Amino acid sequence: MLDPNAPAPDTADELFRTMYQDLRRLASSRLRRSENITMLDTTALVHESYLRFQHQSDLGGMSQGQFLAYAARVMRFVVIDFVRQRHAERRGGDQLHVTLNTEVAESVSVKDDDVIRIHEAIEELAQVDDRLARIVEMRCFAGLDELAIAQALGVTDRTVRRDWQKARLLLKAVLQ
Repeated sequence: MLDPNAPAPDTADELFRTMYQDLRRLASSRLRRSENITMLDTTALVHESYLRFQHQSDLGGMSQGQFLAYAARVMRFVVIDFVRQRHAERRGGDQLHVTLNTEVAESVSVKDDDVIRIHEAIEELAQVDDRLARIVEMRCFAGLDELAIAQALGVTDRTVRRDWQKARLLLKAVLQ
């Protein structure tokens, strides 16, 4: 189980192996919230994220909380990339379409545009205050509680609550 302060292994591979079950829970939560907007299943999302972790050499030595916060961000971008790819295909792109989860219908979700709007809103929020955007990612995409977020960011849980309220107001304004 997650101990946000526990030091992580020295290499990205060891970190991934140690945190694999937590990453699966995170991916499952992420996919459950996205209401089948991708054709990924839990395992595919975790493994696609792992491929992106391979490009980062400085993951070793992170605490488990920091790693899950980073993983939430990576998973968000994996989902966004899949949604964008599907949009390109609908607009005449001739990319080969490969279904990673054969149990999900191949119909195009009406919620694709909403996912991209939320992603763009978080990007705009990051322009205003990066910490607010990170709190939104960790809370909404990783499902971390205020204490875990506070520990990952090195701030108090009261600061996280205050920033969460501010982030929600700013996101609401951007999305309207």
